[in-house]
Amino acid sequence: MEPSMNVDPHNALVVGVDYGTLSGRAVVVRVRDGAELGSAVHPYAHAVMETELTAGPSRQRLAPDWALQVPADYVEVLATAVPAALAAAEAAHGIDRADVIGIGTDFTACTMVPVTADGTPLNELEAFADRPHAYVKLWKHHAAQGQADRINELAHARGESWIKRYGGLISSEWEFAKGLQILEEDREVYDAIEHWVEAADWIVWQLCGQYVRNACTAGYKGILQDGEYPSRDFLAALNPDFADFVTAKVEHPIGQLGQSAGTLTADAARITGLPEGIAVAVGNVDAHVTAPAAAAVEPGQMVAIMGTSTCHVMNSDTLAEVPGMCGVVEGGIVEGLWGYEAGQSGVGDIFGWFVSSAVPPTYVEAAAARGLGVHEYLTELAAEQEIGEHGLVALDWHSGNRSVLVDHELSGLVVGQTLTTRPEDTYRALLEATAFGTRTIVETFAAAGVPVTELVVAGGLLKNRLLMQIYADVTRLPLSTITSEQGPALGSAIHAAVAAGAYDDVRAAAQVMGRREVAAYTPDEDRAQRYDALFAEYTALHDHFGRGGNDVMHRLKAIRRDAVGRRLATGTAGVDADDPAGDAAAASVPQEVTA
Repeated sequence: MEPSMNVDPHNALVVGVDYGTLSGRAVVVRVRDGAELGSAVHPYAHAVMETELTAGPSRQRLAPDWALQVPADYVEVLATAVPAALAAAEAAHGIDRADVIGIGTDFTACTMVPVTADGTPLNELEAFADRPHAYVKLWKHHAAQGQADRINELAHARGESWIKRYGGLISSEWEFAKGLQILEEDREVYDAIEHWVEAADWIVWQLCGQYVRNACTAGYKGILQDGEYPSRDFLAALNPDFADFVTAKVEHPIGQLGQSAGTLTADAARITGLPEGIAVAVGNVDAHVTAPAAAAVEPGQMVAIMGTSTCHVMNSDTLAEVPGMCGVVEGGIVEGLWGYEAGQSGVGDIFGWFVSSAVPPTYVEAAAARGLGVHEYLTELAAEQEIGEHGLVALDWHSGNRSVLVDHELSGLVVGQTLTTRPEDTYRALLEATAFGTRTIVETFAAAGVPVTELVVAGGLLKNRLLMQIYADVTRLPLSTITSEQGPALGSAIHAAVAAGAYDDVRAAAQVMGRREVAAYTPDEDRAQRYDALFAEYTALHDHFGRGGNDVMHRLKAIRRDAVGRRLATGTAGVDADDPAGDAAAASVPQEVTA
């Protein structure tokens, strides 16, 4: 152990900061054993702007499938959550903040910040304050689906080798589709972008004063494979004015995971309360840093970080082409192994939407009378049912499908409802649908030669014991749970410890600082067999609506966009005139990851 700043190794501390969908959280961690000594959370003032540009002067309406944020909200996390976490650790454990040797951060991905050469976000310039494309495009901004479709079609038509590393499909959530959307919808904003920066790298820039592009997001979200991005010729074929997108806006020196991006500047030290000059770890993705926090970095251990969405990450010593995966990157999680990623775009968001928009007042009142939240009350009622008793099967596509179909034009579906269907019936069917989505991912990996032997869950949703047992039964896998309530933040702290020189590498640090409860839930074969029948129905619907049997979901999305566009053009009110429950639903869900 070689901590910097002349600190006693026994007392050395690190700070991890996790940037989620609605808030940022900081945790102070002891380097020698991973003990979490203090933490704090700070919500983003502007949350997620999905229906209205609340940060803009005119508060203009946004088109469907948009999701924007304000970068200044991220800096507020550094100025509030980090000092609060330090104060909590001082009060509870008497720590000395001078013992902090490093800070690490993680972010939702793909979350993009358009900036000038010095890192100033375009939305902070007066000329662009009311231009939606000048703001952060959050991971769940899906309005670039048309651009993603064109990228995929062209890649396959030209036989581009990199498309196979992404399961055959590039997502609308990623860097290139979002960048192309800006070019084609607001050329003035596009021309003003001097760096198209992952938020994970932008926040590190604010801490150490240097822009370092992290290898994780560059590989998974930026189509960097074997040291190369898509060619200039390919980009020009998409749009002639897109030809220099890589060289002019994306390309930048790469920092490897666990390395130091630089040291904490005097300004950053002032707002965080941390010692100037400590190590600042290269940025990372919230899902990928969680694997070390759960001490689950070996081949076969799939980590599912479950919050508003779910991201599935795992390591393997084998390179394979997995249909619909989000990507495979050498060293994408830890050095020396191939890191795989898959995911579900909506999980906790779906449960939150249902509670916010489809539960009658009598249930809300009954929950309050019991001293329970509505989620807890519905879970309690749902747990009393036999498997299949509700007579329903649902598709978990309310926020589109990330894996294995990679199609954000898909939408949610519940089949089997009658006049006797109760809220707890639909709620349980939605819980089960997300488990079926994970089983689809697990089986797809196994069929491609990358078997999953253990499912490790992190994130806010692991608190729901019914949901966890459903996942174990549906997947027939032992389900382990991370012991930390702040998995990504702990993972970032582990990377900070490595960046500061306290451990040789992330795998070594994970063995000491990370932990999980092995096989906290085990599958029951009788329940698993009954779920097989429901999963067969889920698969039939999945393939029918997701693989071209009926494109009604795509057509309905197109009809909706046209209708909303007409309303926005005429300025008339409609069903979306106020919050359509989307923001409220997301706000009610424990959220930890979105990558």
